[in-house]
Amino acid sequence: MIKMSRRAWLGMAGAATAAGLVGLPQLQRESRAAALTPRELIRQRNLPNVVLTTHEGEQVRFYDDLVKDKFVTINMMYTSCKATCPLTTANLVRVQKMLGDRVGSDLFMYSITLDPEHDTPEVLSNYVKTFGAGKGWKFLTGKPEDIEFLRRRLGFAWANREMDKDKDFHTGTLRYGNEPLMLWGAVPGLAEPTWVSECVLFADWPQNREKDRERIAQLKSRKASGAEGGASPTAPIAHGHGHH
Repeated sequence: MIKMSRRAWLGMAGAATAAGLVGLPQLQRESRAAALTPRELIRQRNLPNVVLTTHEGEQVRFYDDLVKDKFVTINMMYTSCKATCPLTTANLVRVQKMLGDRVGSDLFMYSITLDPEHDTPEVLSNYVKTFGAGKGWKFLTGKPEDIEFLRRRLGFAWANREMDKDKDFHTGTLRYGNEPLMLWGAVPGLAEPTWVSECVLFADWPQNREKDRERIAQLKSRKASGAEGGASPTAPIAHGHGHH
């Protein structure tokens, strides 16, 4: 596991957020100029309604079926990745377990392949079984041009074109958001699972906030007592990927 101070983690999360979905004040200014609500502006700019296929073979539309009116997490991956992806997926499995029955009921997790020509629903389904991802977590593929369009709109992109060509540079960030509340952010996918959970729950529904604080306190208590269980995934010592 990569060791980061809480201040460093928060700084990275803030930087990742700024690099993707823009902040509410800017959205409010732009929405007034475009005569659109901030929520509609986010939808048009960042949440395209492309057709995708789940690891279970179901065709879905990204905005209408997966994001609209929902509380979600989104990351990019591909099954042949040998470095960041398996570590991040293993870490997110731990996060999913920490969030418990929330996932699949009012919180939904999505992992989108960067290699749709190879990652068919069958290949993704085998990947899900290998890592033990639970219900409420969909792995998604689609047409290469749609995946590329979605990647850029979601902010998984680099200004440097050479870096942007390397798929591994887009696999290390977990984006999270509450679409109707317009709360969006990001956290490094290899951050300590309790931190990832706490960050994701920042975008939770208001009525759940008190229970969220209790859940995080319990997770921190279990971690402090060594009762969390399971070894943390270990990131390669020298690895330059995983920033977006």
